[in-house]
Amino acid sequence: MQTQTRIMTEVDILKSYGHSSLVLVVYIITFLIGFPANVVAFYTFSKKVRQKATPIDILLLNLSISDLIFLLFLPFKMQEAMDKMIWNMPYFLCSLTSFIFYTTIYNSTFFLTAISVERYLGVAFPIQYKLKRRPLYAMVASIFFWVISMAHISIVYIMQYFDQSNTNFNQTEPMCYLTFSEKQLQVLMPVRLELFLVLFCVPFLICCFCYINFVRILSHLPNVSPRKRMRAIGLSLGTLLVFIVCFAPYNVSHVVGFVNWVSPPWRIYALLSSTINASLDPIIFYFSSSALRNTFHNLFKKSVERMQRLCGCPKALSCSITSCSRSQRESTQCSNDSSL
Repeated sequence: MQTQTRIMTEVDILKSYGHSSLVLVVYIITFLIGFPANVVAFYTFSKKVRQKATPIDILLLNLSISDLIFLLFLPFKMQEAMDKMIWNMPYFLCSLTSFIFYTTIYNSTFFLTAISVERYLGVAFPIQYKLKRRPLYAMVASIFFWVISMAHISIVYIMQYFDQSNTNFNQTEPMCYLTFSEKQLQVLMPVRLELFLVLFCVPFLICCFCYINFVRILSHLPNVSPRKRMRAIGLSLGTLLVFIVCFAPYNVSHVVGFVNWVSPPWRIYALLSSTINASLDPIIFYFSSSALRNTFHNLFKKSVERMQRLCGCPKALSCSITSCSRSQRESTQCSNDSSL
């Protein structure tokens, strides 16, 4: 009875107008910012991989693909929020959307961790790593990350067919992957605890170790420019901040749910922070790749020039921007991506 009461409390929160509006606003902002930024990133990294593939480019390309898939399915979650968390779309889309939603979240943790390992090895063992650096290894690791994420999140489909007498769609107002019977919780809660330990804690600890030592080693190198050092620190702090702000609340809810044997009501808000990650990853892309920085600079320059032509503004500003963009491009070409 206590479990049923708590579940109903969570359902009431989910169906409240205020929560639905908050969810919809977060989804819309994430889509509007994340989709164009990830499209630019995907174009840049796919072009760079075709020309000359490096491990970091392959990892960043896979991360951008994961974010784009997430964002392409986000409109279904927007419709759900517009319907006040009632699932009025076809039944198969519920499981598919949830599967994509959670798989891409954990894909981000894996690829961000792999990027941190690549950066650390590049400065801690520069000669040995350069000799053994192979794009094939990054491709194998990427396939492994996709398989592990999808295998764990297959629990979404297991819940769909396990104890069908008490599913979300047997209710008067059907919901998608929100309420569970006691039999379903006996399977779901241990899996969620494993998600916390294997797919969050292990990557987070590895990421902390790599970036802390990455910054420490880089700060003691005499031939590293202050600009490059600040960019490296920004990349490290940004990645760790993404883990703490975006992924930690949602994964902590797994532990709280396992202890109390019920999904905590605030879990719905923790999931929103994970959603925002799709619009934050391009910032990490920007710090990680000089090719993407050049792409953004060129897009910005072309946008300014187009606005000047429409407004009839003088060309002085365009010349200064062109000169600035050219100097930034030359400075970034002086250093390769492996050393930031």
